[in-house]
Amino acid sequence: MIDVTSRTGTVSRLTPAIATAVGLLLVATLPALAQDPIGNAVPPPAADFSFLGLFLQAHIVVKLVMIGLIVSSIWVWAIIINKWMLFSRNKREMDRFEQVFWSGQSLEDLYRTLAGRSNHGMAAIFVAAMREWKRTYEGGARSLAGLNQRLDKVMNVTIAREVERLENSLLVLATVGSAGPFVGLFGTVWGIMTSFQSIAASKNTSLAVVAPGIAEALFATAMGLIAAIPATIFYNKFISQVGRQAQRLEGFADEFSAILSRQIDERG
Repeated sequence: MIDVTSRTGTVSRLTPAIATAVGLLLVATLPALAQDPIGNAVPPPAADFSFLGLFLQAHIVVKLVMIGLIVSSIWVWAIIINKWMLFSRNKREMDRFEQVFWSGQSLEDLYRTLAGRSNHGMAAIFVAAMREWKRTYEGGARSLAGLNQRLDKVMNVTIAREVERLENSLLVLATVGSAGPFVGLFGTVWGIMTSFQSIAASKNTSLAVVAPGIAEALFATAMGLIAAIPATIFYNKFISQVGRQAQRLEGFADEFSAILSRQIDERG
């Protein structure tokens, strides 16, 4: 006969051991659940590294930095296009005026042609000087003393206004060119800081976890450079053009002042 009581006691004693073995088996099996049938580890969901994806995944502070840099870049290119057209148009107008001025046409006829227009560049200097000239003579001035000084002052003021018109908005290019990289760097530092906080919270330092945050942060620096590089290049170019056109205006003012001074001497 079989002693049932004895065998039952044996089963009772084996039950905790079986439970422990099953638990250990489950613990050993859980890592395998994250593997494919071949045995390779299943990678985490792939991050979106497109420009739009990097922007949408970025921290709110980094997003604000990116938006500011995008707006600055659009503003910079609008100024660049506007100034390019302005300097080209101004150069053509000065070339045409010089051709007409030195063609031998009467100064009175040229003044009547230009007086009713909105003039810039050399034409503005010519009209301002001729207006002062005509006011002196048509006003019946008894003495021409001081006319040369008044003409010089009128032309110098006109030159200053023209230079100010040419330099308008160039300060924006200088500001974006100097501050843009630092604004982008601020977004990068903030993005890297939040990435490290996420790493500390997840306690996972794998490249798959670190890469998206670092990419978002570096994207802010790239946008800062995209805004700053053309701003710096064209600021230097336009400042050089302002200097060259200002020299042309000053040269014409000197020549025209000499012509008027000679006529004053002849009439005096």
